[in-house]
Amino acid sequence: MNDSNREPLKIKIRGEDGYRVTTIRISEGIICRLDRLADETHRSRNELINIMLEYAINNIVIERLPNQKVKE
Repeated sequence: MNDSNREPLKIKIRGEDGYRVTTIRISEGIICRLDRLADETHRSRNELINIMLEYAINNIVIERLPNQKVKE
């Protein structure tokens, strides 16, 4: 194969995929449950956490005390 016919190797700079790395503390019990779900669904723990966070953010209901004001 001629060098001029080769496709270039494209490598994205880490962090340029729209995601940011963060660190959180999770109990061992939650990790075990996540790992079982990951095995069962053939998804990574990271992928499951992202799916769950997206769902939670889109479906959260914040309950306020009757006299509590909402910050704008």
